[in-house]
Amino acid sequence: MKTQARAAGTSTKRALFSRITRYARVAFPVLFLAFVAGEQAHAAPQLVANAARIIGDEARTRVVLDFNAEPEFEVHYLDSPARIVVDLPAVSFAFPTNDLKATGLFSDIRFGSMGEGSARLVLTAKKPVQVAIAKVQPEEGGKIFRFVLDTEIASKQKFADLLKNQDWQALAPATTASVTPDIIQTSPRQSDFVIAVDAGHGGIDAGAKGGVSGTDEKVITLSFAKQLTDRLNRLPGIKAFLTRDDDTFLALSERVTIARQHSANLFISVHADTLSQKGIRGATVYTISDRASDRMAQNLAERENLSDQIAGVTVSNAQPEVADILLDLTRRETQAFSVTLAENIVSSFEGQVGLINNPHRYAGFQVLRAHDVPSVLLELGFLSNPEDEKLLLDESWRDKVAERLAEAVTKYRAQALANGG
Repeated sequence: MKTQARAAGTSTKRALFSRITRYARVAFPVLFLAFVAGEQAHAAPQLVANAARIIGDEARTRVVLDFNAEPEFEVHYLDSPARIVVDLPAVSFAFPTNDLKATGLFSDIRFGSMGEGSARLVLTAKKPVQVAIAKVQPEEGGKIFRFVLDTEIASKQKFADLLKNQDWQALAPATTASVTPDIIQTSPRQSDFVIAVDAGHGGIDAGAKGGVSGTDEKVITLSFAKQLTDRLNRLPGIKAFLTRDDDTFLALSERVTIARQHSANLFISVHADTLSQKGIRGATVYTISDRASDRMAQNLAERENLSDQIAGVTVSNAQPEVADILLDLTRRETQAFSVTLAENIVSSFEGQVGLINNPHRYAGFQVLRAHDVPSVLLELGFLSNPEDEKLLLDESWRDKVAERLAEAVTKYRAQALANGG
């Protein structure tokens, strides 16, 4: 009996040992792999986009994503429709979808996983677009890594060049984007004095209408802008260009951005408005100010600033610029230059081109808000006045006005060069 009991006990021990061995063969590798995976996860935490925001208008739009770690990324372009594509490693998008609701330059924004190990942000643009800045910068001592994507309008040719020259193969190192060198904004060599001539209104925004002829303001402003550009380009050392050269609508912010993209030294916006007082006539030169010089200037600025709304453009007062003391100083200096240009124009017109009383006025015109480009808005005359309307339709009179403006610009350029540029 004892022998049988010992045999049974031995058999039981062997069976138990066998079960433990089989369990160990399965469990230990699993535990080991779980341990390794845990260590890897600790060494390389999952990339998370915790916050997002977008700000801008029809000309310039900024997209910002806040990550918990430094992301690598690549920027590409796609056509039909124009799109900006940002390729990222695997990302957990932990912010509300509405935080990246399409606005400004973009009609649609989508983001999400592209499969194991990658994610993508796709921004569909309303028109040709380009990346001005794409970078990652650490914030709060490295607790946040902020991805900043600044975009702006581009010409059709520029966008076509970006599509053609982009490199889809190069891997982007951290904090840089694999975009073509053409995208990065650089200051061009300034051998010429560059002037942006802006024909007011255009496209769906016809502007004012002549009381006698019924001619739209957009037609008169474009005709004069072309004459002025031709006249300025005959001056040595001056290069003038049109913000629009056909019957195309441009948002107010687009006009300013186009001037900046050409590194303009001056911006001249041309208009021919109407007034309820039909007896008022003559040219007026406006410069920017948050406080209008008079009620007429205030009313005119309010009407001109409605241009975007006429075309259904979403207006944003927020600017994707950093408001600091240097920016404020630049703005003040630019406003002073604008006043100098306005005074030169008034002086050149006196005795040659009809002026209203107090011809240099000021108000909050959106199209004059470039902080770094001296700008004026020129009202050639009033289509509400029959005598002014007749002159505005006269090509020889417009040539005369262009000649006087060329003289004012020449004087301004000489003053600028004398003061160091």
